[in-house]
Formats: sequence, structure tokens, C-alpha cells
Amino acid sequence: MLKIAFDNDYVYPLEKNHRFPMVKYELIPEQLLREGTCNDENFFIPKMVSDDHVLLTHEKSYFTRLCELSLSQKEQRPIGFPMSKELVTREKKIVGGTIECCNFSMNYGVSMNIAGGTHHAFHDRGEAFCMLNDQAVAANVLIHTTNHINKVLIIDLDVHQGNGTASIFNDKEKVFTLSFHGKNNYPFRKEESDFDLEFEDNTNDSMYLENLKKHLPQIMQKFEPDFIFYLSGVDVLSNDKLGKLGLSLEGCKERDNYVLRLCKENNIPVQISMGGGYSSNLRDIIEAHANTFRLAQEIFF
Repeated sequence: MLKIAFDNDYVYPLEKNHRFPMVKYELIPEQLLREGTCNDENFFIPKMVSDDHVLLTHEKSYFTRLCELSLSQKEQRPIGFPMSKELVTREKKIVGGTIECCNFSMNYGVSMNIAGGTHHAFHDRGEAFCMLNDQAVAANVLIHTTNHINKVLIIDLDVHQGNGTASIFNDKEKVFTLSFHGKNNYPFRKEESDFDLEFEDNTNDSMYLENLKKHLPQIMQKFEPDFIFYLSGVDVLSNDKLGKLGLSLEGCKERDNYVLRLCKENNIPVQISMGGGYSSNLRDIIEAHANTFRLAQEIFF
């Protein structure tokens, strides 16, 4: 069964004109239930991540200041959200959801988090709507607490480079970080992933998919991961307000289809976090994200 982490706390109230489309976390599960892709049994309410698990990845002093709401204004500004206890609870539940998803992935092949993909969170700081790096924390939990997960591949196909993830796992042999992203997109100072591929503005479906199908199988074959984290951001769409690529809805769907079928064919469990999506058309955001869930059901079940 496809298991999906979701909690009402994911929908954090923001001012009306805030550029982050928080409402998508409410609308995606509604869409999946309405169309019959999922039912209530597919969803689970995640627990908050434990401090010990967070500290496998994040600096203790930073995490303490985050939890105590004592980050300086200089530290808060790049995050982009108004700080509160509710926001910290939300972040802890998202990370907890991704960790719990890993067990479902090992049992069923795949699992998903309605939110997550907080790849701009560094070891010692947050930025760009990210405070705790859910997939980085989960990867470290797997490596440190299981006997059979020794190598982890993080496939980050959000339009923005996963700079926090790249920094956290710099020179860490057990985790391979891959990022496909817009050359001229945030962050403007990129970190170094194990494999980075930058695309020019308005890159279309065929160019993107050609590169994906060329490089991803080679990396998987060479690295031989025991577990995969997939960040399936839909801000690659041509009408995304914060992205500069030119993919269509069908191109984005084929991207997900290719990644998930590759995981299935190679019998490698995969956890999926949703990542970004800031299209000027909210319906496109929901449709693109919903396609990822539809494909997971179709391919794995």
C-alpha cells in the first residue's frame, strides 16, 4: 500500500500575499481523495522527529535556537517564514514523516511525504523556506541505525539546487547527491553536489529528459545505492514564478515516470518528498504534484 505522510499542521497560516503557496498542502490530499487515487488508509499522521535524529545532521546550537525561537534576525531573514512554535512543530513533523516513510518504502518499495524536500537547510542554518533538511536527516538516520542501508542516493530534481543537502554531505562517501537545476535560479552561489547539471533558461522537455535518461542510470549503476530519496519539485514547469525552466506538465510527469520506473526496475526503495512548486496557476501545481502520486500507485501497486 502507498503510504503518505500528512498532517493538518503542514498547512501553516501565512499572510495573504506571501509567495509560498501553502494552500497546496491542503489541496493535494483533497484532490487525491476526490479522484480515487488514494483513500484515507493511504495517509498517516507523522510523529515529530526526535532531537537525537535531528542532531545526526544539524548543529546542536542552531537546533536549540530554532526550537527556542531565539534565532537572530540575521538568521531568520533568509528563511522567509514568520517564526513561531507552530512553524517549528510543522518542520519537526515533516522531518518525522520522511523518516517514517523510509520504513514504508523498505516494505512496499515507495512512500511519499505531502511536504518535505527542504533541501536549502544547512547543517547550521536555514534558508528559502527550509529549516531542517528532511531527506538529509532521514538519510543519516538510515545510515546510522540500520545494518543494511550503507549507501544512499539523493535525486534532487527541484529547479533550485539542493545547496544545503550538497553542503551537508560534502565528502561523505555513503551519500551521493545529484542535483538537476536551473543555472540562473536561486541559489546564486551554488554548492558542489556529487553530480550537478545546470540547465539554461527555458530548457524544454526533450533536452531535460535526454539528460536525465543519459546520466541517472549511469550514476545508479556506478554508485549502487541501497536506498533512494527523490525530491520531485514541480517548479520546473514553464509557468513557475520562481523557476526559469520550460517543462510542460507532460514533461514533468515523464520525468517522474522515468525516475520511479528506474527505482522499481532496480528494486531500490525510494522515498519521495514534494519540494517546490510556485506556478502562477495553482491548478498546474496541484496537477503536477498529483501526477507523482498517481504514478507511484500505477508503478508500484
